[in-house]
Amino acid sequence: MNRRLIQVAAFLLVLSPALARAQGLLVVENSNERVRLPRPIIIWPPHPPHPPRPVPPPPVSYKIKELDVQARLIDQVAQVQVSQTFVNTGRRQMEVSFVFPLPYDGAIEQMTLLVDGKEYPAKLLDAKEARRMYEEIVRRNRDPALLEWMGAGLFRTSVFPVPPGASRTVSLRYSQLLRKQEGLTDFLFPLSTAKYTSEAPEKVSIRATISSGEPIKNVYSPTHAVEIKRPDDRHATVTFSSKNEVPTADFRLFYDVGRGELGTRVLSYRPDAGQDGYFLLLASPRIKSDRLKRTEKTVLLVIDRSGSMSGKKIEQVREALKYVLNNLRQGDLFNIIAYDSAIETFRPELQRFDEKTRAAALGFVEGLYAGGSTDIDAALRAAFGQLQDSTRPSYVVFLTDGLPTAGVTNEMQIVADAKQYNKVRARLFAFGAGYDVNSRLLDKLARENFGQSEFVRPDEDIEDRVSKLYNRIESPVMTDVRLQFVFNETRTEYGNPINRVYPKGSFDLFAGEQLVLVGRYRKPGTAKVTVEGKVGEDLQKLDFPATLAEKSGDESFGFIEKLWAVRRVGEIIDELDLKGKNDELVKELVELATRHGILTPYTSFMADEGVNLRDVSGNVGVARKRLEALGEASGAGGFAQRAMKGALQNAQRAPSAPADGMLGFDSRAGAGIPFSGKAKRESKQAAQNVRNIGNRTFFRRDGQWVDSQVTKEQESSVRCVKQFSDEYFELANTHGRRLSQYMVFDEPVLLNIDDRAYLIEP
Repeated sequence: MNRRLIQVAAFLLVLSPALARAQGLLVVENSNERVRLPRPIIIWPPHPPHPPRPVPPPPVSYKIKELDVQARLIDQVAQVQVSQTFVNTGRRQMEVSFVFPLPYDGAIEQMTLLVDGKEYPAKLLDAKEARRMYEEIVRRNRDPALLEWMGAGLFRTSVFPVPPGASRTVSLRYSQLLRKQEGLTDFLFPLSTAKYTSEAPEKVSIRATISSGEPIKNVYSPTHAVEIKRPDDRHATVTFSSKNEVPTADFRLFYDVGRGELGTRVLSYRPDAGQDGYFLLLASPRIKSDRLKRTEKTVLLVIDRSGSMSGKKIEQVREALKYVLNNLRQGDLFNIIAYDSAIETFRPELQRFDEKTRAAALGFVEGLYAGGSTDIDAALRAAFGQLQDSTRPSYVVFLTDGLPTAGVTNEMQIVADAKQYNKVRARLFAFGAGYDVNSRLLDKLARENFGQSEFVRPDEDIEDRVSKLYNRIESPVMTDVRLQFVFNETRTEYGNPINRVYPKGSFDLFAGEQLVLVGRYRKPGTAKVTVEGKVGEDLQKLDFPATLAEKSGDESFGFIEKLWAVRRVGEIIDELDLKGKNDELVKELVELATRHGILTPYTSFMADEGVNLRDVSGNVGVARKRLEALGEASGAGGFAQRAMKGALQNAQRAPSAPADGMLGFDSRAGAGIPFSGKAKRESKQAAQNVRNIGNRTFFRRDGQWVDSQVTKEQESSVRCVKQFSDEYFELANTHGRRLSQYMVFDEPVLLNIDDRAYLIEP
């Protein structure tokens, strides 16, 4: 091993201990000086603001300009091609080599390494020799960032130069058998390794195509907001891209295959056998089915045409209505209700969709104009009054841009009336356009009528938002769906073995849509999950097996706990918003925010280094005071709060950074909750003082990082470990990446290791 190795940079694939693991490393070899891994420089303007001084780049440094990942997942085999461009941002030539660690529990079947198109031979180092190399580099450069990659064998290329300002593109190809867990095939790519760069990557893109001999059911990423296209039931394409962003989480993708009309899987995570566990249920209806008759539905479009809708808004509404009308299907029933202070309907009663009624409805839409007041109660009474058939799914798309100013104007009375009018359990989807709506009223209407609310900013296109909703509800496959876990035997002292499930209540499943449901469980072991719902007019009942872990051996499924916590936070805020004060809920909100780093504007004050995380009662008092902002029902503040709440309730993945959860401030529209100035400042504090790593949250306090899982009792008997000491490396080797990923701080860190507190000091 060359003793002049001084810098290693993370490049490729990092997988959890339970999975195949691999990643590439770029090694700088041109001097004996210490060179740490490059990090993006983030400078927050001081107060009062003045232009920051330019920070010169270090003598030896590089940035990752572009990262492109192309993966073909065929049955259970991944064929991966990665291209990554490095740019020497330093002042001197870098002499580098590229190394590629082997997976822990699987072999790379084929591997090709190219540097600017030239193939480089690779030498195999076994795990012991590779571990010695990592440890030597970590000690020499006093850079703990490399610690998490210790313990694997690796391939290493020969040395190649990178002149100042020049770029080199490293390409890697390999194929590998993917791990299968709980029936789901698991693909993971180390996007977070691209954070070791002097500047944010200009572009990161991932494209994974899935091909299977069996129909593909669930396709789910718990880490990134991916786009999924499914041309047929045996192929899917998953894409993700970002520009000028530093990746903070590895990319992970699950998928499963099988036959049947409904694909379902249950994953579970229980870190403590003495506490309730967490489960995630994925369910996907079959995309296409010749055997299953498409369910006919009823769609009512209830549109505000009051004076405030004039101009661009009413034009967008016309286009939205045209989109829906052009995408209804034979057998669907529909009608259009336009309201201001008076009610006008396209037809007195529901119309069966065909070419004739479509043409007539398009003519009605062209004649819509804005003017008058806003009678929300009368509009809903007219809409629900047309719905008499409870055997078919019915959807009311309700849009308004203002407050109720005519007829019944009392918020509680409007909600009570709508609930009484809705005799057929129709689902109401409420759209609030602009900042002048009563956002709390729309939330209550949606909650009491089995739907959900959405809020459209003034700079957003109403047509785009309505058409996206209609695309989602266009083809109901199973309606009024209910889930139940059935255990072989349950003890009464357990109470309900399944609790706090989100989303709550019954729901509809639509073709091409995937249900992501989370909850908690008291009883581990095997269970039968029953799915009961209507397919057309027929009641169907399906069941499938599930196993709920007694105690999880690692954190492979730790994301389930965090996703549950995100949705629970949204549910708590919703309860406080719609039902008023509740000190127990405020306390739970503060505890969840502390443990998981889910910092809403009501709890973002905890990003301040001066806040005592142990002072639960004091922090509850501050949060309670901030929650008074929920009293604002309309205006920009009310809009921002309900949009934030809805995003948390409907989250499909847990945020990878604490600031991701601070949704109360809308920087694009310049609007926020009344304390938006504090929210902006605390968002910056969160970026500096809070870190989400793996399944844990760390807060900077008194010059050190504190693991939120360290208890007050553990803190009373701390064991000190010197960074880069033999004991430090022994801990990393003993516990593997489950622990080593939490030991990569440059500052002291207080860490919970097997229910004991360790203070790791530089």
